[in-house]
Amino acid sequence: MSASSEEQMGKEELSNSWTGIVDVGAKDAVFREAIATGTLQLSDDGISAVQNVSPKGNVREISTIASIQAVKDTPRMLPHCHLIPIEGCSVEWDVEGNKLRCTVTVRTHWRTGVEMEALCGVNAGLLCAWDMLKSIEKDAEGQYPNSQIDGVHIVKKSKGDQHH
Repeated sequence: MSASSEEQMGKEELSNSWTGIVDVGAKDAVFREAIATGTLQLSDDGISAVQNVSPKGNVREISTIASIQAVKDTPRMLPHCHLIPIEGCSVEWDVEGNKLRCTVTVRTHWRTGVEMEALCGVNAGLLCAWDMLKSIEKDAEGQYPNSQIDGVHIVKKSKGDQHH
């Protein structure tokens, strides 16, 4: 294949690709809620630091702030996400053995769902926790043999009456 035919194929692919944001202007604003969760596997020392204090401070408190910021900044990270008026966001932390679980709930009355916002909140919270525990989690070679983010997913998505 010649360079010019490769260029032409590239142009055709671009002209056939969709690059906009879905128009939700005709949809009614209704109650929307999404709950996402995920875990960060840690060493015994990492879990101890979560339950007490890490060298960088209170892991759950600071990671909650990171989660909330990520929820609000989702459209800046994911270009096809709409700016959504977030009405509520809660972040819960649980220690489950050697795992730190982050669960984020996001609520709005709007034309599109908040699943990506909840997922971004979970990921940012877990990444912040990992960052705060790096010095504890590293082994002698500077690796993270016990640390792993797992199971990030949507637990529940709701649309319509917020009381059901």
